Amino acid sequence: MIPSEEDFDKAMLAYKNGDYDTAYGYFKSLAKQGFAKAQSKLGLMYATGRGVPQDFKQAEYWWTKSAELGDADAQYNLGLMYDTGQGVPQDFEQAVYWYTKAAEQGGAKAQSNLGLMYDTGQGVPQDFKQAVYWYTKSAEQGVADAQHNLGLMYDTGRGVLQDDKQAVHWWTKSAEQGFAMAQYNL
Repeated sequence: MIPSEEDFDKAMLAYKNGDYDTAYGYFKSLAKQGFAKAQSKLGLMYATGRGVPQDFKQAEYWWTKSAELGDADAQYNLGLMYDTGQGVPQDFEQAVYWYTKAAEQGGAKAQSNLGLMYDTGQGVPQDFKQAVYWYTKSAEQGVADAQHNLGLMYDTGRGVLQDDKQAVHWWTKSAEQGFAMAQYNL
């Protein structure tokens, strides 16, 4: 059987409807055939324990296969695993590696997390200009924590010229999404 979008769509529908056995069957079959999106979803099932016993080693296995094929969701999820040390030894350099792969494909959460890595110097040399670059990419896609962090950069003048109007602009966008720290800063 050649992996198909149609089979993947059937798996996604089953997953969304809580029919995890059917979803797992489709995802597993497609994943074994090298279908990256199915490998990524299979990793998610193992990470969350939906339809299968929670198993971070299996999540890492399937996400790595998918990430190496270029799936941005799997790359982000691997970055998050390494960033937090959930299921793998914490490794900020690996987190940066996978976040970068996902961020370069437009992954908004990966961009925000990558910005934070540059902001704090975890896994990379601290670089406020790179932090601003990635926060901006993410903030423009509506990620509230990136908007808040970008506001902080403008407020303090780290990586950009200090600009109260820009700080307020980004904090307002974040605050409107219910982000408490942005509301406080405003």
